[in-house]
Amino acid sequence: MRLFFLFLLLTPSSLLAQHLPMPAILPLREQAAVIDRVLLDRFETVVPALMRREGIDMWVIVGREYNEDPVIETMLPATWLAARRRTILLFYDRGDEAGLERLAVARYAVGNAFPAAWNPEEEPDQWKRLAALIAERNPRKIALNRSSTFAHADGMTDTEFDALTSALPAGLRGRIVSAENLAVGWLETRTEQEMQLYPMIVRIAHAIIAEGLSEQAIQPGVTTTTDLEWWFRERIRSLGLVTWFHPSVDVQRADTADARSDFSTRPGETTILPGDLLHVDFGITYLRLNTDTQQHAYVLKPGETEAPAGLRAALAAGNRLQDILTSQFQTGRTGNEMLAAARAQAIAEGQRPSIYTHPIGFHGHAAGPAIGMWDSQGGVPGTGDYPLYLNTAYSIELNTTVAVPEWGKDVRIMLEEDAFFDGDEVGYIDGRQTEFWLVPRLSANTP
Repeated sequence: MRLFFLFLLLTPSSLLAQHLPMPAILPLREQAAVIDRVLLDRFETVVPALMRREGIDMWVIVGREYNEDPVIETMLPATWLAARRRTILLFYDRGDEAGLERLAVARYAVGNAFPAAWNPEEEPDQWKRLAALIAERNPRKIALNRSSTFAHADGMTDTEFDALTSALPAGLRGRIVSAENLAVGWLETRTEQEMQLYPMIVRIAHAIIAEGLSEQAIQPGVTTTTDLEWWFRERIRSLGLVTWFHPSVDVQRADTADARSDFSTRPGETTILPGDLLHVDFGITYLRLNTDTQQHAYVLKPGETEAPAGLRAALAAGNRLQDILTSQFQTGRTGNEMLAAARAQAIAEGQRPSIYTHPIGFHGHAAGPAIGMWDSQGGVPGTGDYPLYLNTAYSIELNTTVAVPEWGKDVRIMLEEDAFFDGDEVGYIDGRQTEFWLVPRLSANTP
C-alpha cells in the first residue's frame, strides 16, 4: 500500500515557499457517498481478515442512542449521526467460501451493509432474537467489546452485557471472549481507499495552519495567542469542517522564562510580538479521518529575513528526533520497545527528548500502540505493550529541548506530523515541517 507516497512528490520541497493553496472540500452529499463507499470496503476486507487473524467467528457490537460504543460509531452510515434506539450489529464468519455474514439485530436495517434481522411483531424481545441468531449459528467464540486496557474497545456497558448473557443459553455463555484486538484492529487499520484520501485531508490541515501562521491572521503587537486559537476555530467552521479538540497557541521568546516543564497547564493569553517563536497544536476531522499537527512559526523583527541560526538548528534537531523514532518502527514491536530504543539513541546523540506518539485515524487519540506519553517516558503500561501492525497511521508527536545561543536559554521544539506505516517504512502523509513559517511572509521586494 504505497499509493499515498506518490502524493508526497507534490509537497513543496521547502516550506519557505510559504504558501499552500487550500484544496477543494467536497459538498456534504459527496462526502457521504465517499464515507459509505470506504465503509463497505472495510466491512468486506478489514473485518474478515481481523476475525481470522484473531480466531474469532462471531463479533457482536451493541450501542444505544446517545451511548454509542466507540466502534459502532465508526460503522454507521454517513446519514446516521447516532445509533437508533438499541442498535446491535452481528458479524459471523461462515468460512472462506461462504464469507462473512452481517446482520443488524434492530428494528431498522443499518444502511446497505446490515439487513435487519429482527421483527418486533414476531419476537418483541430484542435480546431473545439476538440469542436465537447466535444459537442458530453455534459459534466457537462470541466476541464482545470489553477491555480494561483500551477505552475504544470497552464500549459494551454492564447493562447490555447483563441483558445479553441472561438471554443466552447457558452453554453459549462460556464462549464469550473479549473483542479487544478486533476492536483495536478495526479502528487502527487503514485501507488502500483511505490512504488515497488521507493525503488531501492532511494537506487541508497544513493549508489552514499556513494561513493562521501568517499575516492573514496575525498582527504583531495586537493579536494574542487566544485570538489566534479562535481564528483557527472559526476558519475550520467556515470550511464546513470540525475539530476534535480546541487548538492551542503558545509563545517562546528570548526575554522570558524557559518553556514550561510539563503540559498539565496551559499558558496564559500572550500578545504576539516580533522575535517570538510561535507553536500551534491543531487538528481537523474530515471524511471520518482525523489529523493532529504541531508546527512552529517565527515572527520576524525589522530587518530580519529568517529566524536566528540557533532556532533553525533547534528545528533541525527536532527533525532528527523524528527520524530516530520512525526508524524504530518494525512490525510486532510494542510501543514501549520503540519508545525505549528511540530515547536511548536520541540521548546517545546528545538530545534531551520527550516522545509521546499516538495512533490516529477514526479518533484523534486513536486505538493502537502508545509510544510514550509526556509524563510516561519510561513506558506506558497496557496500551504501550500493544504491538505494531502494518497499514496503521500515527501522529509522530514529540519534543526536544535545545540551547539557543542567540537567546542564551533553552527552547523546546514541539513537533507533530501524521504518518503511515506500510509494514516496511514510515512515510509522512503530507510531508513535515523542516523550516519555520515566517510572519510576515517575505515579499519579492524584500531586500
